Order: sequence, then structure tokens, then C-alpha cells
Amino acid sequence: MELSSPRFKALAVSAGFTFWFLIITNTVGLFSIEYFIIFTFSVLIIMQLLSTKVSKVLDMIAIFNTKLFLSILFVFVISIYGIFLRALRVDLLRLQKQKNSYWLKMEQIKYTRILKQY
Repeated sequence: MELSSPRFKALAVSAGFTFWFLIITNTVGLFSIEYFIIFTFSVLIIMQLLSTKVSKVLDMIAIFNTKLFLSILFVFVISIYGIFLRALRVDLLRLQKQKNSYWLKMEQIKYTRILKQY
């Protein structure tokens, strides 16, 4: 972001603010398309007018917004994987013996070179 123009930084930060406005108002249950449009245009106009004066601040806001979004996304993706694996009763570490398994039992195969499956 440091090499980008101040106008592009202002556009990126405006998009981030409108995204968080959308997420927060939907979560709280106060979302209205009129408020969203008013907020979007007001933030976009204010950011574009002040873009050259607050270019360094826009850098910090964009970096913080990106880190926050990616960390929340990472936590949700990991928790969704955990929920699916728990619901499907998948034991990734093979800590418990399971009666219903799709893995081959290598001791039952008559090959002399393969004795165990790890």
C-alpha cells in the first residue's frame, strides 16, 4: 500500500469500512439499504477529499483492516473444519481404533515386504 496512490488507498479503506458496516449492521439486525447507501457514499466522498492529507493514516488503517479480516477468516475456517471433522467422527491422529474404517489392514495382505501401515 505504500507505493499506491492516495486515491486508491482511500478507495480501499472506504471499501473496508463499508464491508465492516455491512457485517456489523447485519449482525445487530439494523441493516437498511438506505443507511448502507448513505454510509457508503459519505465515506467514499470524505475519504477521497482527504486522501492526500491522510495518506499515512490510510496505510495503517488498510493494514489493520486486512490483518483483522484475515485473522477472523482463519479462525472461522479452522473452526468449520473442526466442526465437520467432529460431526463426521474423523480421527486425524488415529488415536482410537475404529470399527468402521476405510483404511486397509496391511497385516492381512500376503506381501512379504509390507508389514504395517503407519
